[in-house]
Amino acid sequence: MPVKIRLQRHGKKGKPFYWVVAADARAKRDGKFLEKLGIYNPNTNPATIELDVDSSVKWLQNGAQPTDTARAILSYRGVLLKHHLLGGVRKGALTEEQAEEKFNAWVTEKEAAIADKVGGLDKAKAEARAAALKAEKEVNDKRAAEAAAAALPETPEGENAEEEVEAVEAAGEPEKATEAPAEDDKA
Repeated sequence: MPVKIRLQRHGKKGKPFYWVVAADARAKRDGKFLEKLGIYNPNTNPATIELDVDSSVKWLQNGAQPTDTARAILSYRGVLLKHHLLGGVRKGALTEEQAEEKFNAWVTEKEAAIADKVGGLDKAKAEARAAALKAEKEVNDKRAAEAAAAALPETPEGENAEEEVEAVEAAGEPEKATEAPAEDDKA
């Protein structure tokens, strides 16, 4: 029975979520599978990939062929490297301890690279948020200045506004004239 390591689609429309499975090559894409090896979620940044490395290596050693996308995922998580190192152990080129040491060194380096990417994404997100706040503050300041300018009375051109203000201040407040109601109308 030819076995393939491939993706099995789950999730709703527009939000795919995949299981990485070992399945019979003749089975439907989302049909029966032999073993679930992990998950792949491309909706996050960076994509979330969780794999059982030992089970994946076991299937590769038994002759399972990964699809192109599954091969990329297996390579990203180091499954193909571990398979390669175990081949060197079988041939006698490496000891098991050396292979395990090389694999663990690669995994720590890869995790550091992923952490750097996540840190860079967080930094870029914070910078974008700061730039948006700055732009919004500028727009609000401009609106406030325009509103203040609209509230001031306009002076015709050629007149000096300072002279007008001084004239009003010098005159003081005008006295209110009170008129007494006429009593002639009551007759």
